[in-house]
Amino acid sequence: MFFTYCAVIVYLGIIAWLGWAGYRGTKSTLDYMVAGRRVHPYVMAMSYGATFISTSAIIGFGGAAAVFGMGLLWLTFANIFIGIFLAFLFFGNRTRQMGRNLEAHTFPELMGRRFRSRFIQGFSGLVIFIFMPLYASVVILGAAKFISTSFEIDYNLALFGFSTLIALYVVMGGIKGVMYADAFQGTIMLLGMLFLLLFTYSRLGGVIEAHRALTDIAPLAQETFAGTGHQGWTAFPSFGSEYWWVMVSTIIIGVGIGVLAQPQLAVRFMTVRSKRELNRGVLAGGIFILVVVGVVYVVGSLTNVYFLREEGLISIKAAGGNVNEIISRYIKAAMPGWFGVLFLLTLLSAAMSTISSQFHAMGTSIGRDFYEKGLGRGRAEGSLMVTRAGILVGILVSVFLGYWLERRFGGQGEAIIARGTAIFFGICAAAFLPMFAGAIFSRRITRAGAVSGMLGGLAASLFWLLFMHIKESSVLLVCQKLFGVPSLVAGARTGFILWDKVDPICVALPFSLLLTLAVSAWTTPSSSTHLDACFKNIGSQKRALNRGEAGK
Repeated sequence: MFFTYCAVIVYLGIIAWLGWAGYRGTKSTLDYMVAGRRVHPYVMAMSYGATFISTSAIIGFGGAAAVFGMGLLWLTFANIFIGIFLAFLFFGNRTRQMGRNLEAHTFPELMGRRFRSRFIQGFSGLVIFIFMPLYASVVILGAAKFISTSFEIDYNLALFGFSTLIALYVVMGGIKGVMYADAFQGTIMLLGMLFLLLFTYSRLGGVIEAHRALTDIAPLAQETFAGTGHQGWTAFPSFGSEYWWVMVSTIIIGVGIGVLAQPQLAVRFMTVRSKRELNRGVLAGGIFILVVVGVVYVVGSLTNVYFLREEGLISIKAAGGNVNEIISRYIKAAMPGWFGVLFLLTLLSAAMSTISSQFHAMGTSIGRDFYEKGLGRGRAEGSLMVTRAGILVGILVSVFLGYWLERRFGGQGEAIIARGTAIFFGICAAAFLPMFAGAIFSRRITRAGAVSGMLGGLAASLFWLLFMHIKESSVLLVCQKLFGVPSLVAGARTGFILWDKVDPICVALPFSLLLTLAVSAWTTPSSSTHLDACFKNIGSQKRALNRGEAGK
């Protein structure tokens, strides 16, 4: 325990120093918001990856892999192909260049200036500020519970201490302090997950033996999860089954596509100097996601082999039915003692890197986007104080939610952490992705189209959460109180579609896209002068102008 305390103190000391370095290097609003647009490609890539991957991925989805199996590796593929390759090479440079052209500092500001709309900027900032605390709270909850268990201290004390530490370096250092710490934390995450994979295969007799053993126990999965479509931990669930819909619509599509519209990730693209830095970041970001996410999904599945050999039970039963206990229990039982310290630092890094970026995004959304631009009050210098105050408010709300969720739901880890992540990713995708893609790829998407898609996508997402998708509607109880049923489509099936298992993103995102395109087709785009300024140095201006898409 003494070694653990020393390691954590050294780790926290380095984080504090990086926060101080960010504070010393923050001389202006540009520094605070986008790090002066001069971040090293390795720092940007590691910050992007570390912000993307949190305790939700390691503890929540790692535990889910112990239930669903290696089919979750399709999410790893989606994360690399969509979240890194498409994001960096296609969305990244256009976002970076348009942000520079329009002197935008935040994601909502980029959208607001592209469409010349204070409403878009202000409303986008408000959406982020209102809904991001849910995502932040489940990450905090997972980290605080792990700290509480590791150090045998009260959960509330762990929650308060952890949140206070993050608040200090985010409020002081801005995005510089956050990204410096992210790069350091991402490096620790890489090392921790590589050791975890090596120790796991060593413990289970090697790669071939471990995977053969996992395949051989498929009948146990079919027996334990009868009626769900589970076909074993090395096979995908049967087409159209309950587990198939959870895997495809919620996990693979929801989280895989939702990453493109994450405000705290999109702003990373505006911190680098040129396209070359973004291209250089692809390799580092891809390796990071492959190692951190891929490893935890493989190990999560293989824990079933370990617990069956040691305790005669598959993972979910060995953990007492609590999905979020599986990875922690496996680390404690199967790994050497010193690795527990490294894994603790890995989880702290995953949680802190994600939450710090969320807090920064919340603060800039309410300070610059909603207060300064949306409401038209204050100047950049004054809004910086509102931004820092917004971060503190966001922290307080997130901490309160973390405290309340723990008291309200207790050990229901999967429902809280995994669902909180999926809900926020889905809302961002439905509200922002069609507008974002249209803003940077097309001159024809109009302000009216962007507003319609944003409002329609948000409304459709909330409606499906409250009245259709039974995972949320049965807990939120709005549908139960109004109509006397947990879901308006409970048990309904059309062909292979289980309507109450279809994730909101599968309905809300297409609806938002159709609204954006339809309204844009019937309304006039911005002037050619404004569009030329937006798309300067992005693609071929001549080709865009020849389409006849310029308005008055």
